[in-house]
Amino acid sequence: MTLADIFEKYKSGDLDLPEALQKVSNHGIDEMGFATIDTDRLHRTGLPEMIYAAGKTTDQVRQIAERMYQNGSDVLASRVTPEMSAAIKEVIPLAEYNELARTVSYRHQLIQNPKGYIAVVAAGTSDMPVAEEAAETARFLGNEVKTIYDVGVAGIHRLFHKMDLIRGARVIIVVAGMEGALGSVIGGLVDKPVIGVPTSVGYGANFKGLSALLSMLNSCANGISIVNIDNGFGAACQASLINKL
Repeated sequence: MTLADIFEKYKSGDLDLPEALQKVSNHGIDEMGFATIDTDRLHRTGLPEMIYAAGKTTDQVRQIAERMYQNGSDVLASRVTPEMSAAIKEVIPLAEYNELARTVSYRHQLIQNPKGYIAVVAAGTSDMPVAEEAAETARFLGNEVKTIYDVGVAGIHRLFHKMDLIRGARVIIVVAGMEGALGSVIGGLVDKPVIGVPTSVGYGANFKGLSALLSMLNSCANGISIVNIDNGFGAACQASLINKL
């Protein structure tokens, strides 16, 4: 129930003053004891409430997803296990599981942003889980997404073969591990916002993504912003906000 609904019901006499005040004070909050769902996040921030499943039990994830679904909210859970996916699908049978991205999603109605597409570019096949998380999140948020995979600097001619598709995007997410050089390369070739996602892919001196993170932060190409290591989800949220401007 929106604030407008509450005021209309009070105006019509369906709610008395104490009831209306209580609903206003509780607006945007759905208490579950172990979780508090932010039901007003979409209207407040432009991004809906979503479920970060890592660290939660399978039953907690299932209950949160079920409550959101029953209340008419779209559902996206990230970092889900196969067990969590099966539990969610018990209560939301039409939910879609992307095993590589580790996401489960369900939308009551898909409304796509008509302005343009987001390109998700991954340096290597090993970076695809993070790239897929970004792609699934961006699609959930109503964006058209085009993916370009395995075009890293070790064979840079593969990137040039896809440059028209990359340059046609309104926002570009670049996912790269190892030394994270792909963000700088693309940043120097396009006139669109570039969001770099360093990944933990790499041998020992990669330090679980720290070397890629520092390389991207030290990029000499302008117009690049960076999110945390392996955070495809966060990159997609930022890209979606930019794409909808």
